[in-house]
Amino acid sequence: MASVFRSEEMCLSQLFLQVEAAYCCVAELGELGLVQFKDLNVNVNSFQRKFVNEVRRCESLERILRFLEDEMQNEIVPQLPERPPPTPLPREMITLETLLEKLEGELQEANQNQQALKKSFLELTELKHLLKKTQDFFETETNLADDFFTEDTSGLLELRATPAYVSGKLGFTAGVINRERMASFERLLWRVCRGNIYLKFSEVDTTLEDPVTKEEIKKNIFIIFYQGEQLRQKIKKICEGFRATIYPCPEPAAERREMLAGVNVKLEDLITVITQTESHRQRLLQEAAANWHSWAIKVQKMKAIY
Repeated sequence: MASVFRSEEMCLSQLFLQVEAAYCCVAELGELGLVQFKDLNVNVNSFQRKFVNEVRRCESLERILRFLEDEMQNEIVPQLPERPPPTPLPREMITLETLLEKLEGELQEANQNQQALKKSFLELTELKHLLKKTQDFFETETNLADDFFTEDTSGLLELRATPAYVSGKLGFTAGVINRERMASFERLLWRVCRGNIYLKFSEVDTTLEDPVTKEEIKKNIFIIFYQGEQLRQKIKKICEGFRATIYPCPEPAAERREMLAGVNVKLEDLITVITQTESHRQRLLQEAAANWHSWAIKVQKMKAIY
């Protein structure tokens, strides 16, 4: 490439090129680095120029390359080519477009599938821990008649005379909530329900991952005992407001064990599918990493020519 110092001798020239040969001629001049083109259409809107469609196609390819670069970030380092690739011919743009659009579509599909699978994995993991913890919760609930209805829980003292209490039937809601929201959640439940609830919670000791942000999240399992449809509706609305996830939890221990066994089987199958999806995604990223710099140079050259 020639020197571009301002002290270099320069001359102003005018080139007349045939339309069919203009692309190749400008490409060769660009490879030599001897010419600086002067825009003679400064007053023409960029959307009214002759090759505006080709420039837009190049910008679309640049967008795909930026997407691939973001996906490879912190995972795979793009490989540098041994030598800069030659300027592609105009007809090669179609091939490059097809290749990059296909790669982008497959990678987006893999990301969506992976996110959906991880969301299901998170929900099943939460349900698994909830079913394990509720055994202790229900053992506590069994002794509510002796231990819970005391002078300190005056709001529930009124329930002792009701038929539902005599039959020992209390409703319950079980779910999972982010740990940092637990204190506010507990306070609001107590105030809205006026103390007519019995709340038990326990921390999930397993590391959980947010399927969207991929950040570590900490959650608590809770179970709320109450009596009456009105309280159930209030508890449901509060859970929705705090973005707590409510899971179905059967009261009989045998049904909980059966559900837990089914959840464990689903988790094993899900882990296999997630592993296969991640392997497919890594293969796509490897393909992108091997050619990313070459593709970027080709697109940059084509855009500069047009």
